[in-house]
Amino acid sequence: MPSNLESQLFVFLLATFVGFEVIRRVSPLLHTPLMSLTNAISAISLVGSIVIAGAEKSQLSLILGTIAVVCSTANVVGGFVITDRMLKMFKKREPGK
Repeated sequence: MPSNLESQLFVFLLATFVGFEVIRRVSPLLHTPLMSLTNAISAISLVGSIVIAGAEKSQLSLILGTIAVVCSTANVVGGFVITDRMLKMFKKREPGK
């Protein structure tokens, strides 16, 4: 019988593969709404990492929670920057510019 860590690793790898395949097959027209959805998921991860870091159950959970907060924050901010840049591509340009 596989251990708990092996099961979790299997689920993580399977989710990574499925996620990659789903994202890869999305048409370019849908990338902006997909990025917005990804930002919402990243924000949920940010809230979860703040809860973990704030619980301070152990030194390891505090360190890993803090790292997760930093990574999730960078992911959310970067996602909004990229989404904003992509949305600017769809705006009409003025004739003189």
